[in-house]
Amino acid sequence: MTNQNMKMGTKAVWAGEKEYLVHGATQVPVVLSVAYNYDDMDEWYDVATGKKKGHIYGRNTNPTVQSFEDKMKALEGSEAATSFSTGMAAISNIFSTFLVPGDRIVSIKDTYGGTNKIFTEFLPRQQIDVVLCETGNHEQIESEVAKGCKILYLETPTNPTVKITDIERMAKAGHEAGALVIVDNTFGTPINQNPLSLGVDLVLHSATKFLGGHADALGGVVCGSQELVEKIYHYREINGATMDPMAAYLTLRGMKTLHLRVRQQCANAMELAKYLQTKDLVEAVYYPGLETHPNHEIAKKQMKDFGGMLSFAVKGGIDTVRDLLPKLQLANRAANLGAVETTVGPARTTSHIECTPEERAAMGIPEGLIRVSCGIEDIDDLIADFEQAFNYVESV
Repeated sequence: MTNQNMKMGTKAVWAGEKEYLVHGATQVPVVLSVAYNYDDMDEWYDVATGKKKGHIYGRNTNPTVQSFEDKMKALEGSEAATSFSTGMAAISNIFSTFLVPGDRIVSIKDTYGGTNKIFTEFLPRQQIDVVLCETGNHEQIESEVAKGCKILYLETPTNPTVKITDIERMAKAGHEAGALVIVDNTFGTPINQNPLSLGVDLVLHSATKFLGGHADALGGVVCGSQELVEKIYHYREINGATMDPMAAYLTLRGMKTLHLRVRQQCANAMELAKYLQTKDLVEAVYYPGLETHPNHEIAKKQMKDFGGMLSFAVKGGIDTVRDLLPKLQLANRAANLGAVETTVGPARTTSHIECTPEERAAMGIPEGLIRVSCGIEDIDDLIADFEQAFNYVESV
């Protein structure tokens, strides 16, 4: 059975591994060697120049890392994939590969805080014109793209407000203008959303999040055509943002249960979002699975399920956040997401810590917004935990 014939859950377990198994082992080994020995000088040269498969140096390639990349190719349905030390390394390496002074990039205001900093601080230093449109305003994005741009960069769902952009529509607009269309699919996961099938050129993930799923390994990955990925790989191999073999191993291990974890996380997020809508202390709940979400219909069209991420705004702002979050017993208050444990936090210490309160407000992120990454706990226990925390805040 080929990867193409397998369903997603089977790919998550089996894809990209058999070639790398040794000595009858059932698991891909962690290869920690920095260099690889060749007795035949001509073979060594052929491997080094890409004429023959193999490895020469750990900054370039590694068997454990390549197994992870092969699994990602299968899950995203791409010709090629290349990995990075972190998700932000993946994003910054893409921009460094394709953008030069004088280029123009169009994106949305609601990207992850680190990505937003690249747009507002670092790219302008390189004389790259950055245009950030209102997220969800497809007409504005199309208008700006039509003026000409090198890259159209999207994040959907967004972090932390889980806003949705119509990927297929934007891919069409980008290609009509000759732009490279890129989507950060970290919140979507390959289980719920496959942007390449909707027409984009490159899809990226912070592998640290849902892919690894256990909050114990950093990584990033980009998937797309052989031609584009080879260009990104070339920049990465020279500049050195290489994924660590142990991180690749831990991510491979985590991905074997990706489809099961994401299924439970999606179910928990939906039920928790519905519960939060009933609380007087909650001003708004943001989850694309809710019919009240402004882009619910778009999410239904392009996502298989609505994801394990949601956010909600509380009355009383940051003061309520300070009272509420410490009372949760089944949630880590931490700057991470996608793990098996539920994780919560305000944008000012998680997704947009790099931004000022004024910058967050301009992006529509109130100080009283709480991001929730649902884990795989029993939903009854999760809701009971939020209930006791709300009861405490309401009693003081």
